[in-house]
Amino acid sequence: MKKLSLKISLLPVFCFAFITTYCFGQQGNTSVNQDKKIDILLDLKKKMNLTENTSDRYKIQIYSGKRTDAEAAQGLLHSSYDLWRSKIMYEPPNFKIWVGSFVTRLEADRALKEIKNKFPNAFIFKPKK
Repeated sequence: MKKLSLKISLLPVFCFAFITTYCFGQQGNTSVNQDKKIDILLDLKKKMNLTENTSDRYKIQIYSGKRTDAEAAQGLLHSSYDLWRSKIMYEPPNFKIWVGSFVTRLEADRALKEIKNKFPNAFIFKPKK
């Protein structure tokens, strides 16, 4: 009686093992049919974003002071973070380093949190027109 119950209890295990070796549910190919003009539009949008008036966007100022120190701060920024572009602005009598061009305040806050590790005096602002 024990041999019969052992065979009956092992039968589902062997069936399960046999079935799983021959079942392949996640195979297939995917093809994307996309109009070729979409790539052209994306390139155009990238160019427009570069030349767009960015005075309504948020920026982060990481330094304000002497020119040599500003250049050193910009070098430190580029060596630490390559995600954001920076530029040196001159507003007499100081040189300022402005970082990024963030559309939303949330984006700027996330970047500021990361930048504050190296530049604790950094802050977010919106340039005047």
